Amino acid sequence: MKTTKRNSISVSSDAYFFEKDKSDSVLVMGVGNYLMGDEGVGVHLIQALSELELPDNLEILDGGTGGFLMLNCFDSYDTIVFVDATMDAKEEGTISLIRPKFAADYPPTLSVHGVGLKEMIEAAYLMENVPEIYLFTVSIDRIDPMSIGLSDKVKKAVSKLIVKILDLAEELHSRKL
Repeated sequence: MKTTKRNSISVSSDAYFFEKDKSDSVLVMGVGNYLMGDEGVGVHLIQALSELELPDNLEILDGGTGGFLMLNCFDSYDTIVFVDATMDAKEEGTISLIRPKFAADYPPTLSVHGVGLKEMIEAAYLMENVPEIYLFTVSIDRIDPMSIGLSDKVKKAVSKLIVKILDLAEELHSRKL
């Protein structure tokens, strides 16, 4: 599979970006608040991915704290992989993969922006084109306001998560061949 070096994180919301055919691409959207320590793990992951050579069918987006502005992604991509922090009482740095269909499918205590992400997913199911949705969560045990660093366990989880995402993207690409 061909790979491309990414020098910047995709943050475009203009019409041209989303009018391109994305049907063969997988979007990885990291969500979280970068200024809240481990809660920003999704954004940190996107920054780490932006430094790698990625398969051509894998695109990345810093989704910030999510929200309805991200709904245009649901019309553009057949597959979206979200990455978010969760406070689920599992050991800090634990990575979980779920296939949410409804807000009730999410971990019970998704972090501070969780309502926005849950509502965005539920709103997507009211739309005509619903992508295949995957959610990787990273367990955290605290939110540190006004902190941009990650704890050691969560930082290690980012490295492991990169491998899991690349493996998932390869598996999804193989299914389409």
